[in-house]
Amino acid sequence: MKNYNVHIITLIFLNLLINSCQKRVGVESSFNPIPITIDIPDNFPPIEHPSDNPLTQQGVNLGRHLFWDKKLSGDNTISCANCHSPQHAFSDPNTFSTGIHGDLGTRNSMVLQNLAWSKDFFWDGRAISLENQILVTILDSTEMNETWANFLSEIRYDNNYRNMFFEAFETLEPDSIHAAKAIAQFLRTMVSTNSKYDKFLRNEAVLSPEENAGLSSFNSLNGGDCFHCHGGILGTDLSFKNNGLDEIPVDSGRGLVTGRTEDNFKFKVPSIRNVEYSSPYMHDGRFNTLDEVINFYSIGIHPNSPNIDPLIEFSSQGGVQLNPQERQELKAFLLTLSDPEFINNNNFSNPF
Repeated sequence: MKNYNVHIITLIFLNLLINSCQKRVGVESSFNPIPITIDIPDNFPPIEHPSDNPLTQQGVNLGRHLFWDKKLSGDNTISCANCHSPQHAFSDPNTFSTGIHGDLGTRNSMVLQNLAWSKDFFWDGRAISLENQILVTILDSTEMNETWANFLSEIRYDNNYRNMFFEAFETLEPDSIHAAKAIAQFLRTMVSTNSKYDKFLRNEAVLSPEENAGLSSFNSLNGGDCFHCHGGILGTDLSFKNNGLDEIPVDSGRGLVTGRTEDNFKFKVPSIRNVEYSSPYMHDGRFNTLDEVINFYSIGIHPNSPNIDPLIEFSSQGGVQLNPQERQELKAFLLTLSDPEFINNNNFSNPF
């Protein structure tokens, strides 16, 4: 009986010792989060960050590691960056992204830029916060197909992650909410504000005659008529619209979320910033080039598409009817929205 008690006491002691050692791994890091303020030009709207997830250096650093970590997928083969490549404005150059089991998604991967100004996420706006979008993406069986419990179990005794979670959130027992908040912080730092057009607005660059003609067309009712949906400094009005892609649409889009028939076939208006890098285009990736997009808005709109937006003012004639020269001028202006510093920013690159 004595030997039995000695064994029990020894096991209890060892267990306490192991737990103590495990806890000290994270405690060696201090919790002293340093706030971050994103530097944005005066002509951009102010950013309102969630009160329960303010930006910190430690949170952003953790989020960057999580974004690039393949452990976030069920078989440890893909990371968020696989479908959101920096050189493609953090979108996917493929029409549809491929998940860990070889399954294809049903919509083109959206760009990750200037998300700090967005309120709804995904093409249909089904996520009302960036944190929520991250939570569900990891679980999606056609994408990452991972459980948060399994991922957190994998990194439970990873000293680097234990330190980073403690530094960011003062916890040695992180959960999915901590992870999603960290990735969201990282994504909110990914702002694009330094294209040639931005420099032109700041009197730091001059547009060519062709680019100037394209800018005028962009903002003209008698030209490209793009400004209704893509005007303003963000390059999007953040609304949901049906732009007349199909006579008989297949994907109900926003209507699947709201259940309202008037929302059927509407999709989020994407920003045209960095559009040079983010092909293919539209929610289903049907257009591979900017020329195809401009041609569509010139002559390819389906006027009888259900719920077509009234701002597609020239739908009855199939589009704005730009001639070849006007199309080239509009394209020249759209290329001034490219921000090479954004896609090559080392702060967004793989930290591993």
